[in-house]
Amino acid sequence: MDKADKTLRKRQQISKANRMMFLWVAAGSGVVGVALVLTVFLVQQLVFNEKILAKKNDTSSSLEKSKKAVQPLREKIAVLNTNDALLKSRAKESDQALQAIIDALPDSPNTAALGASLQNVLIPGQGIELETLKVDPIGEEGGDGPLTFTFSVSTSRGSIAELRNLQQRLERSIRAINVNSVLIEMSSSKATMTVNGEAYYEPARKVELGTETVKP
Repeated sequence: MDKADKTLRKRQQISKANRMMFLWVAAGSGVVGVALVLTVFLVQQLVFNEKILAKKNDTSSSLEKSKKAVQPLREKIAVLNTNDALLKSRAKESDQALQAIIDALPDSPNTAALGASLQNVLIPGQGIELETLKVDPIGEEGGDGPLTFTFSVSTSRGSIAELRNLQQRLERSIRAINVNSVLIEMSSSKATMTVNGEAYYEPARKVELGTETVKP
C-alpha cells in the first residue's frame, strides 16, 4: 500500500469518525431535549395538582365550618321560636314566632301585599276616611331600593285623635315601615293627614354547592 492510499484511508476513517460523533451528539441533544420537555411537563403537572389539592382543601374546610355552624344555628332558631316579643307580633296564632321576622322583612317587594295591608289593616279606624293611597313599585324595578308609599286620610275635627291612633298602628306594624313625613292640615270641618313613608324587604339568598374549573 503506497503512501497515497494510506492517506486516503486515514481521511475516510476520520470522516467516518466525524459522522459517528455527529450522530452521537445529535442523539444526545435529542435525549436532553426530550428530558427537558418531560421535566417541564412534570413540573407543570405538579403545580396543577397542587392547585387542585389547595382548592379541595379550601372546599373541605368550608364544608366543615358550615357543618359545625348547623347545630348552633338550630339552637338559636329554637330559642327565637320561644321569644315572647316575636310570639306577640305574629299575624296569626297558628304561626311560629319566626314568621313575625319573615313578615317584617319579606324576601320580595310585594307591593300588592303592602298596599292591601295599608288599606285594610293599618289605615282603617273609627271616623277615618281614606282619600288617596299610592305604593311606588320602585323597589321591584331597582332591585334593592325600599318601597315608597304615600296616603292621605281625613276625619272630622271631633275625631282628630284617630289620626294619632293611625300613627301608632304604623309604628306597631309587623312589616318594617319608616315614616318620613307627616303633614296635617286643618279646616273648619275636618282634618287631613298626608303620610309619606318607606317599607323594606330583604332579597332571598341562595346557598348551594357549585363547581369551579381549575386551569393549568
